[in-house]
Amino acid sequence: MTDSTDLGAEDRKIVTLARSVRARNGVPEGAAVRDETGRTYAAGTVTLDSLKLSALQTAVAMAVASGATSLEAAAVVSEAPTSSDADRAAVRDLGGPDTPVLLAGPDGTLRSTTAAG
Repeated sequence: MTDSTDLGAEDRKIVTLARSVRARNGVPEGAAVRDETGRTYAAGTVTLDSLKLSALQTAVAMAVASGATSLEAAAVVSEAPTSSDADRAAVRDLGGPDTPVLLAGPDGTLRSTTAAG
């Protein structure tokens, strides 16, 4: 495991945003993405009768809805051991296959960095 302080400032920021959303909303996952201009979008898991989205899918959708055309990085804070294929696909659709997806535990400790690929 890698402490999130080993990350650059901008990556630490999206991990912190993701962690904050998870805690504030009491949801299983929090996520944040950074677009090509440096803007960030943070979201939690959406669980409605008619709509279910992971936190990262929601953050990507927020970025797209706000006019983002690419992503620089994505972060998920979760108890899950890996980022899901569906989450990486959403990041890949907007950011491309080399976009890093950071996975951190609820305490903010980075567990892995995987290309959306």
